[in-house]
This record gives sequence, structure tokens and C-alpha cells, in this order.
Amino acid sequence: MTISPSPKKIIYDFGSYNGNDIPYYLKKSDLVVAVEANPHLCKQIERSFLTEITNGRLILEKCVITSDDLKKEVPFYLHRELGSAGSQFPEPNKDRIHEFEQVLLPCRSVLSIVQQYGSPYYIKIDIEHYDAAILKALFMNGIYPPFISAESHDIQVFSLLVALGRYNAFKLVDGATLSRKYKNASIYTNNKKELYSFPNHSAGPFGEDIDGEWMTANNFFRLLAFENLGWKDIHATNQVPPNPKVVSRLENYVTLNVLRRKIKRLLLFRSDTE
Repeated sequence: MTISPSPKKIIYDFGSYNGNDIPYYLKKSDLVVAVEANPHLCKQIERSFLTEITNGRLILEKCVITSDDLKKEVPFYLHRELGSAGSQFPEPNKDRIHEFEQVLLPCRSVLSIVQQYGSPYYIKIDIEHYDAAILKALFMNGIYPPFISAESHDIQVFSLLVALGRYNAFKLVDGATLSRKYKNASIYTNNKKELYSFPNHSAGPFGEDIDGEWMTANNFFRLLAFENLGWKDIHATNQVPPNPKVVSRLENYVTLNVLRRKIKRLLLFRSDTE
């Protein structure tokens, strides 16, 4: 299915959480479409960005985002202890379902949202245990934004980006360290540079704002094998060619990080034995 090109630069924030990424996205686009299911977080976003919502720079879709249009409402699971951070749309495993409160919330398909607002410049996907389903729905409907990212707790996300998405250039953002790594970082806004500090629990930068060069799929797979999966976002683009020579730098990176980890373990061992 073809989505009509938009004259605007539109960023889709699928899984907006408390809106931590929205100030950055507003700097990088003409329009931000934020989608969040958790009612408590939606109220927080509305309070924080009332001006931007009123003037039309930010659209907040208060719903569960799904891969199809089969239902108008779906069960959503709010974690009783972790609260917003642990909530999810897919039904939790039977051994954990007692930890959640089930509520019925409105839902919209990812395709219907993109059709309504226009062709994406960048899509961020951070939906607990549902990123791969959204990626697949986008690609099966011919939606390949110039820049896209998804949290990668399993290899399926990377596989979809390569096989169905046909992306060939990749970068990695580590959620645990990004607020330190990207403090007072240079970002591009309207063809100029400015400094920006990314807060904790944000998705961090995208595109050319991410440090380093774009990697080929093969070399990026080697990086993933070293870094492991988890609280990490895989970024992909079809606009910037990857640098195949990054492999040699990757080997240096891996060697340096292995050395750092060995030194850290040694220091911890010494402190425990003293």
C-alpha cells in the first residue's frame, strides 16, 4: 500500500512513555505524532506539551498501537508494582500475569495512523514485546521510512530490518549509557548544529546525530554478537550508505572493550579480597 508523500518532515514516536523524546523530535521535524497507550502517561504528556498540542506541532494518539484493524478495543496490561515502565499490550506469560491489572483501551493500527498523518521521516518503535509486530506491519504495507529504530530484545528486530525492510546501514544506541554519552551532544536542526543533552529513559539520538559511521548488515551483526541484545535500539537507514571499512575499527572497539571489562573485573576482585 502506498502512503502519499508529505511535504512535512514527520516523526512518529510509537511508545512515547512520558514524552522524554518529544522535545528532541520537535527540534528535528515539522510534526511529531506521539502514540501512547498508558492513560497516566498520556495525561503527563498533555500537561507537559499543552502548547505544542494546541498549536498543532504535536499530535497525541491515546491508544494501543496494533498491527491490524481487527478490533476497536484491546486488553492492556498495567504492571501493579513497576507501573508505567512495566506495562504492555501483549498478554504476559501465565506465570507473570498475576503481576498485572488488565484494562480495556481503544486501539488503532499502525497503518491507519500513518495513512492519516502522512509519510514518515523517522519512526521510533519502543513498545514492550511488540516492536517486531509493528515493524512487520509497516514493511508488509510498503512503508520504509528513511530512518527507523526499534528496541531489540531479540534478533527478530534486526532480521526484519534486513529481510523485509531492505535496510543496509545500521547504528546502535545503548539505552543504559546514552544520557552520559550524549550529554551536551551536537545535533542537527534546520541545517545548523546545537548542543542537546538527552535525559535518562529516552531513546536518544537518531540518524546522523548518533556517533560513528553507518555499518553494513554483516559488520553490525558482529557488533550485536559482542554487545548482546536488551535495552538497545537498532537504527537503520536507506538514505546513507554504510562504510564497509568500519569492520577494522570494530575489531579495535571490541578489543578495547574486552580489555576494559577485564580490568573492571580485576579491580572488583581486588576490592573484594582486601
